[in-house]
Amino acid sequence: MSKISRRAFLGNSTRASAASAVLAAAGAATGAFARPAGPSPPASDKVRVALVGSGGQGKSNLGAFLRLPEVECPVIADVDASQLADGLKLAAARGKAPEGVKDFRRILDRKDVDAVIVATPDHWHPLISVLACQAGKDVYVEKPLARTIAEGRAIVSAARRYGRVVQVGQQQRSSRHFQSAVAFVRSGKLGRIRMVRAWAYLDWKGDIGRPPDEAPPSELDYDLWLGPAPERPYNRMRVHHNFRWCWDYSGGLQTDWGAHMIDVVLWAMGEEPTAASSTGGKFGFPNDIRETPDTQQSLIEFPTFALVWEHMIGCGVGPWQREHGCEFHGENGILVVDRGGWEVHSETDQFKQPERVYRMGPVLRQGGGQDFHLDHIRNFVDCLKSRKTPAGDAEIGHRAILPAHLANIAYRLGRKVRWDAKAERILGDDEAQAFLGREYRKPWTLPPG
Repeated sequence: MSKISRRAFLGNSTRASAASAVLAAAGAATGAFARPAGPSPPASDKVRVALVGSGGQGKSNLGAFLRLPEVECPVIADVDASQLADGLKLAAARGKAPEGVKDFRRILDRKDVDAVIVATPDHWHPLISVLACQAGKDVYVEKPLARTIAEGRAIVSAARRYGRVVQVGQQQRSSRHFQSAVAFVRSGKLGRIRMVRAWAYLDWKGDIGRPPDEAPPSELDYDLWLGPAPERPYNRMRVHHNFRWCWDYSGGLQTDWGAHMIDVVLWAMGEEPTAASSTGGKFGFPNDIRETPDTQQSLIEFPTFALVWEHMIGCGVGPWQREHGCEFHGENGILVVDRGGWEVHSETDQFKQPERVYRMGPVLRQGGGQDFHLDHIRNFVDCLKSRKTPAGDAEIGHRAILPAHLANIAYRLGRKVRWDAKAERILGDDEAQAFLGREYRKPWTLPPG
């Protein structure tokens, strides 16, 4: 193991910071990461996608799909007429206005649809994805893959049974700088890794208040919005963007951003969880309508390391002064990665006069700048043609969200849960085991994958 003195360490760190600044400035100045649309392909090469769920993330996904010259959108489905109008306007800007429908089932038997973008609230992901696979459509589904572990497995099973390409919107998988960070972790240069941290500190999400229940607006089919979820009175702070703070529809920031950052951890470390515990609460905004914790710390156990997850809503400075990221703490060094890039900090050896000794040299910040959301969608479209496994395959999406689901089960029950990864079963706790699936509101049922 090569060791380095404090003087050499500080010199390398200074050069690393300067080089990062130069590289970042060069990328910004030259527009090196822009992607031209290219010429229009022949009609035989067209890929026709339908969008289900035309909210913020749905429109973001559709906008990226429509940047690819071979993609067309013949139809959009949304239960909210105002959101549907926004999606139709976005698609029409490409020169061809799609049809708009309220019920996603009207797109499943259409011959002019090759793939379905599922950008609904999480509680709808499994049913739409499975039915789309059964109908012979490929699927691009937003993260987290499903609201429960059993529903995630059902999507994977449907993808395999019907031979469909299913890509989960975990776009880090298509990012070159995340790929290089994962490769560095796997190289062994950090030494033995016994602790990993992942986090999301989001200051752009604050108090959402507690407005009274009311009648749903005329443009929204609220019963269809609920779908398989339990019947509850309409509240404007429980639908659309805010669905993620309600247990009926999602799992809070633990699953919302955990689907991204914990996926990077599993990708790099290659192990399955064995247990999870969690603590936290509504400490930041105790009186608002959120049900999920605004502050949460989870300890997820693996065979050779521990993963610490932490999030805070309403605060933007997390570990390493980053709002989000992953830290791989090895005996030689610490790799820190987020959507902006990654770098390695040296671990210290025992203090030896006259200077502290470091176990490895730092690695300068490896910048991002790539539009990896677009590249993730490009990967999906390419796989529709080649029938290859996509970068964010359904199995990856299922495994990525598993630790977050286990942490939330532990949080809600107030106790540690132990996990059998091979059987996909919680050990010795029937009450916790019941959280692996959910009962659908009639008449909705999830077909077997």
